[in-house]
Amino acid sequence: MALLPVAEAQARLMAMLKPLEPELVTLADSAGRVLAQDLSAKLTQPPFDASAMDGFAVRTADVETIPVDLKVIEEIPAGNMPRREIGTGEAARLFTGSPVPKGADTVIMQENTTYPDDYSSLTINEAPRPGQHIRPRGGDFTVGEVLLKSGTRLLPRHITLAAAMNHDVFQVSHRPRVGVISSGDELLPAGAEPGPGQIIASNGVGLCQSLKHWGAQPRDFGIVADRLAHLTAAIAKASELDLIVTIGGASVGSHDHVIEAIKAAGGTINLWRVAMKPGKPVIIGEVEGTPLIGLPGNPVSAFVAAEIFLRPAVNALSGAPDPFAKPFLVRLASPLPATTTREVYTRATLEPGADGVPVATPLRKQDSSMLSALSQADILLRRPLDSPAAEAGDLVEGFSFD
Repeated sequence: MALLPVAEAQARLMAMLKPLEPELVTLADSAGRVLAQDLSAKLTQPPFDASAMDGFAVRTADVETIPVDLKVIEEIPAGNMPRREIGTGEAARLFTGSPVPKGADTVIMQENTTYPDDYSSLTINEAPRPGQHIRPRGGDFTVGEVLLKSGTRLLPRHITLAAAMNHDVFQVSHRPRVGVISSGDELLPAGAEPGPGQIIASNGVGLCQSLKHWGAQPRDFGIVADRLAHLTAAIAKASELDLIVTIGGASVGSHDHVIEAIKAAGGTINLWRVAMKPGKPVIIGEVEGTPLIGLPGNPVSAFVAAEIFLRPAVNALSGAPDPFAKPFLVRLASPLPATTTREVYTRATLEPGADGVPVATPLRKQDSSMLSALSQADILLRRPLDSPAAEAGDLVEGFSFD
């Protein structure tokens, strides 16, 4: 079977995915969720002309010549409305957030005035500009204005805005429920004492944490023995969720049973093996209508393939309008060899560049089993198939893990 280009494999996967149904959540439960509706402001912010400083509201017509003495007619704490309009020769004491009274058209900072202890009058020592230190009504947003679009992944700054817009509940997409199945008789859970020929399983734990970080709800099915019946049962059970992820057992060895188990569980294979390095033995399929992604067993291969396929799948199920990571240009600190029949994803560290373009240093260890090197990486460098050798100083595409 010919290797499928990465872009075509991604397109086939996306064609299988539909955003999950929305649910109503509160502000407190919305972090990391994807909006399933546009949010428009329920009020105008600020709702009145407000002072941006502690100081005094005055008329610029009264302070064309300085110094000038004015009478303070009232104090307006934040949360209170003015009782009087400012007239000729008058001022009102304000605090940050206080409404500006009618008649006043500027605010003088308290530091630029002198006044007695009872604040009954003040002397202005600096000529103000009209509108100075006033936050105009509606300067941030107005009622009915759409400020958060459906498909926005809610970060703290978005949630703060939603609260300011007076939304306490709203619709978001359901968190995708993802079943994670690790296969391999050689695998043991962390904390166990490996015997001859055994290794500690790390992929499942790491991928479950990645899934949480991406906004999904992982369900770890643990380590499943390399037995067709066991794998078939686990895959069938996972098909009750929104997405199935298998790890390992996707190659051509006599003990690699994942493809056979998918079919035994009533599923179909859409594609197997992608033209990428690392991560070639990727499976895309479905079981009882539930999409399935089969990842390689080598730790780095699994991690890279998850970034290229699993993360966009979670984004698509979550309702994100553009599920794929945005590449950016980086400058190589050292050369890279030419590529041939596969796209190559190289792990690299990243540092600021003098010209504003980040500088990427490929890690020396690129073997698909080297987790210690992967943990040092900041980005993946993507080089298309049949790319010529790249020299230090050349620009290449990078994808951030964040």
